[in-house]
Amino acid sequence: MDRLPFSLPELLPGHVWLVGAGPGDPGLLSLLALQALRHADVIIYDALVDPRILALAHPATLCEFAGKRGGKPSIRQPDISERLILLARQGRRVLRLKGGDPFVFGRGAEEAMALALAQIPFRIVPGVTSGIGGLAYAGIPATSRETNSAITFVTGHDASGEVPDSLDWSALAKTAPVIVFYMALRNLQRITDQLIQSGRPADEPAAVISRAATERQRVLVGTLSDIAALAAREAIEPPALVVIGPVVPLRQHLDWLGGLAKTLQKD
Repeated sequence: MDRLPFSLPELLPGHVWLVGAGPGDPGLLSLLALQALRHADVIIYDALVDPRILALAHPATLCEFAGKRGGKPSIRQPDISERLILLARQGRRVLRLKGGDPFVFGRGAEEAMALALAQIPFRIVPGVTSGIGGLAYAGIPATSRETNSAITFVTGHDASGEVPDSLDWSALAKTAPVIVFYMALRNLQRITDQLIQSGRPADEPAAVISRAATERQRVLVGTLSDIAALAAREAIEPPALVVIGPVVPLRQHLDWLGGLAKTLQKD
């Protein structure tokens, strides 16, 4: 790493760093994330980590995949935690690399708790969560003084893969001016139906952002009543975010990434 006017903490043998890799673009990595990438002996990474980020690791670093994707065979969460503990007890410098932020729908709390109970020293390194970074790359602000003073993040499925039973749909529909659903593509029709039945306007602006902040990003804009059908028709792929609310129309003015692509094509 280039010389900095301050020192960064070291990833020490026997320690585990739980690090957020952000939503995709390697440029969104923190300095601490880059520090860990360049000094880890072992990287345990999940399915949403961009390959360009792994390319920043030292060539001798062992990279182990521990991803979870809906509907596909996945490593059990307890097995991942046990693997982190085992590697740390072997004296390895361990980087647990997770897409987005470890503590935002990322099971980071479960893994940190397992490390704490095993008395393994660890550090949490926050990352840019896709609910913020992904919206920004789509040209959709999370908040704007003219539209909303609050934003609500909701998971689109629980451990079983279904819409969480604990959600108070009436409260969500009536009190959240902007809602961002993570991992909601599979259950999108049910989610939009529930919101409309609970009083949300059917013509409210909505958008789906697929593979946010990556080279394969796609953004689809519609309304609450038709966004699920549009996503199915356009074969939108996960991972995908769904944003609902008055910030969505601002994309027509703030789509900087689409504007940049047009400028480059002209050049």
